[in-house]
Amino acid sequence: MAVNKVPASSVLRLELQVGVNAGGNPVYRNRNLNNVKPAAADQDLFDVATALAGLQGYTLNSISRVDNAQLVEA
Repeated sequence: MAVNKVPASSVLRLELQVGVNAGGNPVYRNRNLNNVKPAAADQDLFDVATALAGLQGYTLNSISRVDNAQLVEA
């Protein structure tokens, strides 16, 4: 049987450098923005993430988009 992918939701993840540990290595934390529309354009999400990063007190390390979907039989 055929299987279809049905988009459910997306998460916009900002990885921020929040400091350094005792060994001098960077420490990172994630900030997740849930319930992002799966149809949202990548450029739009990137623009929103960079704008939000400017409001943070920490340095932005990376931006990720995590898409969730359900697999259903057709």
